[in-house]
Amino acid sequence: MRTVIITGATSGIGFAVARALAKLGYHVIGVGRTIENCEAARDKLLSEIPGARIDFFYGDMMQQREVHRLADDLSAHLDRFCGGRLQALINNAGCVRSWYTTSEEGYEQQFSLNHLSGFLLTYRLFPYLKRCNGRMLLTSSSSHKMMKMNWKDIMFKNRYYPLMAYKQSKLCNMLFAYAFNTRFAKEGVRAYAVDPGLVNTEIGNKQTGGLVNFVWRLRKAHGVSADTPAQTYVYLCEQQPGADGLYYYHCRKQKYGWQVNEANAERLFKMSEQLCSIEYEVNAI
Repeated sequence: MRTVIITGATSGIGFAVARALAKLGYHVIGVGRTIENCEAARDKLLSEIPGARIDFFYGDMMQQREVHRLADDLSAHLDRFCGGRLQALINNAGCVRSWYTTSEEGYEQQFSLNHLSGFLLTYRLFPYLKRCNGRMLLTSSSSHKMMKMNWKDIMFKNRYYPLMAYKQSKLCNMLFAYAFNTRFAKEGVRAYAVDPGLVNTEIGNKQTGGLVNFVWRLRKAHGVSADTPAQTYVYLCEQQPGADGLYYYHCRKQKYGWQVNEANAERLFKMSEQLCSIEYEVNAI
């Protein structure tokens, strides 16, 4: 049985992907922020797909100590029940914020959750992906094409623009996937960034207020069901051998923004290693 881990799996896109893969017989391991959300999501999935193999783990991935704890729990589960193998890791957890707020480490929360949490979790679970030529997926956005990296103030500490911080986090997803493939695609482990398009989810209404909350309520009404982008994640998990390309929308390879290049990818990768106190190359051995 193929095993997949999905973060942000208790609602929205993550839940839709979990449901679609469970229907195909995958062992789905979901990650949510609270025990209550995880239990509710698991019960709902099992009510729709009796007999499916579904497990949930909880953790506030905004905080790096929680990512490490979660990775410990997931690693133990993979070793005990999955033969130490992971076919796919889907880094989907994300947030939107109206104001400048930080994680315990002092990192802006959109940058921390939307980018660094997946960067760190992938590092911790990389050996499991490597054992079966697995793949790593990231939830990005077409908005990455409208953003330049704000290298002088990467977390917008001095002048906070919520939408700019969000767009940059989606560009970070693209750059992480780019740098990951530069390092590991030759070893059989590939990364992909998915553009889900405009989806009717609650992401812009969670822990937001004012203009951000109002605008998202208007925008999401025109979005598609989360089941629509879920098919792209399924497509990338199912392709044997793995699909080529980096950036996908509606199951098709797309052109990515001009800021997605080797120089930016390497700079962000090295910076992210420092912010997470890790070295990827050590874990790749």
